[in-house]
Amino acid sequence: MTKYVVTGATGHLGQRVVQELAQRTPTTTITLGVHTPAKAQAFANQGMTIQKLDYQDVASVQAALQDADVVIYIPSKSHDSFSRVTELEHVLTAAQAAHVGHFLAMGFIADQADNPFDLSAFYGYLPRRLAETGLSYTILRNALYADPLVPYLPELIERQNVIYPMGDASLSFISLADSAAAFAQVAVTPRLWRQSVYTLTQERSYTMPALAAVLSQVSGAKIGYAPVTLQQFSDLYNQGNEGHMLASMYAGGAQGLLATVTDDYRQIMGRPAQSLSDFLKASLATASTTK
Repeated sequence: MTKYVVTGATGHLGQRVVQELAQRTPTTTITLGVHTPAKAQAFANQGMTIQKLDYQDVASVQAALQDADVVIYIPSKSHDSFSRVTELEHVLTAAQAAHVGHFLAMGFIADQADNPFDLSAFYGYLPRRLAETGLSYTILRNALYADPLVPYLPELIERQNVIYPMGDASLSFISLADSAAAFAQVAVTPRLWRQSVYTLTQERSYTMPALAAVLSQVSGAKIGYAPVTLQQFSDLYNQGNEGHMLASMYAGGAQGLLATVTDDYRQIMGRPAQSLSDFLKASLATASTTK
């Protein structure tokens, strides 16, 4: 039977990918490479194999990927490209040694050569490095996750404005659930491997006034658009020293580099991705019933 290995399997996306994969293949075919195995106990209880994996420990990466047929690589949350490139090199070395049948990697739309995003160098390196490995591979480039808008909404209601420093440019979104479903579907569908790069987005992108209008509609509160500067945004959201990284992402967004829209999700899943409005309404409804 095909052996699937998922790295980063206890993260926000990774957990959902594992859940989706378990709907498409027996749990006994799934191995999870995780930094803290105790966090994966619920998956172990379902019959999955749990393997300790530290991206900076080559031996642990090689052990996790041993005999893998399909690897789903989800990068760490490190905030600089050098760290992520180093971990990628360790993973690719292990994948080549294991003669992995197919390598499925998480990309991001902020990968352009002129994108000022702090991690654009890593995301730009990823496809070029994979192309020279000789591995069969697919990259799934995610748009911005829509999910953080849900816990962010109360702050936006209080501010009465969206404040992203985006000017007239647009943002494109995808939900974690839709992204995870696409990852799992590609992993178990070899015919989809013929395309090396897919970009996962909803059916449209949003200028900031358009985003504010959607947020107003779903919340019932009046929300406008009053952008702060990049430095102000960095200072406001510097928890965990993430401020510069976040601001740099919107600096690229202001150049129109986060506005990509494709029909790749529909091509993979046979249906469109959930719209931003529908996603937000469903998420808010779920949140209200679980309080």
